[in-house]
Amino acid sequence: MKRYAVCGVSKRAIGMFIQPMLERFSSTCTLVGLLDYDEKRFNVCKAECVGIDHVPEYLDHQFEKMVNETKPDVIIVASRDDTHVTYILKALEHDLDVITEKPMTTTAEDSRRVMEAEAKSKGKVTVTFNYRYSPYHMKIKELILEGKVGHVTSIDLNWYIDTYHGSSYFQRWNRNRDHSGGLSIHKSSHHFDLVNWWLDQKPVEVFSFGGLNYFGSQSEHNPLMEDGRYCQTCDVKHQCSYYSRWNTRSNSITVQDDHIDSDMKRKEGYTNYRPDQCIFDSEINIEDTYTATVKYEKGSLLSYSVNFSVPYEGYRLAINGTKGRIETTEWHAPSRIPFPIEEQTIEYFPLFGSKEIIHVVKRDGGHGGGDPVIQEDIFLGPDPTRPYEILSGSKDGAYAVTTGEAVWRSVKEKKMFRIEELLQEKALK
Repeated sequence: MKRYAVCGVSKRAIGMFIQPMLERFSSTCTLVGLLDYDEKRFNVCKAECVGIDHVPEYLDHQFEKMVNETKPDVIIVASRDDTHVTYILKALEHDLDVITEKPMTTTAEDSRRVMEAEAKSKGKVTVTFNYRYSPYHMKIKELILEGKVGHVTSIDLNWYIDTYHGSSYFQRWNRNRDHSGGLSIHKSSHHFDLVNWWLDQKPVEVFSFGGLNYFGSQSEHNPLMEDGRYCQTCDVKHQCSYYSRWNTRSNSITVQDDHIDSDMKRKEGYTNYRPDQCIFDSEINIEDTYTATVKYEKGSLLSYSVNFSVPYEGYRLAINGTKGRIETTEWHAPSRIPFPIEEQTIEYFPLFGSKEIIHVVKRDGGHGGGDPVIQEDIFLGPDPTRPYEILSGSKDGAYAVTTGEAVWRSVKEKKMFRIEELLQEKALK
């Protein structure tokens, strides 16, 4: 029986960790502490999760007190991205294991600090890169391990975030780079980790372009050049294409999404937290569009793009190798796609021969069925029958974050960045 304390009582913490501990893993896990800066989050958590009224609550400055009083074995970190490093380092100082949401940190410098602290600690860091656990992504890993494509020469990965999901990042704290690291870290670290894992190679060099094209004060969609607006009270919200697409005048519409509550904008918010900030504020200082080229240690190349305002959500992937090619297209959130879509398959093209179409058995659960399986590995230990490693550690987290940092810094500084140099820097520009 392991004892778990949660730092950051977020929606993700409740759905990904706390409820599964109570409902599926109660024979091996017990929740002993909750920590957050906002006491309202404790009330929401205990209202949604049965049987934890007795669990003690601590404010964000009471980490030491929580550890001393509750004696946890593991610290779960699901707070705002920029606070991850603080809790991870404190936990490692106490020789405690850490399970942290992605991104592990928001900077390469902080990632280096985590790896150095882990090397001196008895604790171990696990990063919950659940995209690895999608049945499609696991099958692609298996095809590569089987040698179906030979040596991977290049990967084309184009990721699309739709107008509902994409705009939500610009309504919340993610819009501030100091809080999220920018979307090349907060979101794209998922994608970079997936490619790193498929290739089993380290990224070494990154060059990219990007910009803020849909959101911010200069957007062509901005109905009013005025800062400080909120959707709930905005006088021109029905002139906003993004608001009108996903809301009705009666506020009765509901939209299904893995990541955000569709009606959160109309509920009483947490303390100092507004998820309905105007997507056209001038304070937005991150990008919404990237293209990047990444070179890997064994010569493989990644051509990557991500766009945070597309009419539909999903991705297109192609993996080329010396023996063949793999292709797949994912259509995410079909309830929000305004046209018929086909079942996702994986297509394999041998270099010489006929195409094979591979149908993959789907799983229920968040992130394409990945969440329930990674939860088993987290709370029960890695599946001993699986012939390859999948659960991520601090080095995986660091390379994903640093690739994301290299992307946005390349956009700003118009030059190529080396991953190892970023990880070794003492002070970031």
